[in-house]
Amino acid sequence: MDQPFIVALDFQSREEVEAFLRPFVREPLFVKVGMELYYQEGPDIITALKKQGHHIFLDLKLHDIPNTVKQAMKGLARLGIDLVNVHAAGGTSMMKAALEGLEAGTPSGATRPACIAVTQLTSTSEQMMQRELWISRTMAETVLHYALLAQESGLDGVVCSAKEVPLIREHCGASFLTVTPGIRFADEEANDQARVVTPKEARKFGSSFVVVGRSITRAADPHAAYERLKQEWNQEESS
Repeated sequence: MDQPFIVALDFQSREEVEAFLRPFVREPLFVKVGMELYYQEGPDIITALKKQGHHIFLDLKLHDIPNTVKQAMKGLARLGIDLVNVHAAGGTSMMKAALEGLEAGTPSGATRPACIAVTQLTSTSEQMMQRELWISRTMAETVLHYALLAQESGLDGVVCSAKEVPLIREHCGASFLTVTPGIRFADEEANDQARVVTPKEARKFGSSFVVVGRSITRAADPHAAYERLKQEWNQEESS
């Protein structure tokens, strides 16, 4: 997982995925398979992507009783994915069980998939969190609390907004992964995201990985959009 860019394959069929990936045939990507695609195509889509050389973030956001999550993770670990996630709101017992399942299911000689916890979705605003979820703390306090719980549970990192990365870095250290959705180019609409940043801003905040979906998958020229992402990210290096 050398590259910091994760492309969200938010499609409903393998045919759509194959059409999107055609321009990248000589350029293996780090891709995200979420509920929309996985629930339609199942484990076969993971096998197909692995055969093409892509790294895979399986974004299923598990959140259930600890034993259920543990058993589910045992099965997912056998798929050879690179990254998987749970909801931090499931608590420390559930997060620890997720790791136990991954370790038990990882084939001998293989590397355990990294496991991260969702703090608050980037579509969630502070107002919505407080009014609808009845979480009275600020967004920053809540995200940091969940990040610390994830680290205490032995997880490898969290999903958060890039805006919260500096705070998490300060308290959890530089090696704790921060995977940040809600990435948009400066000339794009936020759509259903509430806490968005540009690729350059995400790099400045210190994101380990950025997850980019529609900015690339719905672009007229997806390959050109991916190159733009890399260029804007790398502007921070040269500036």
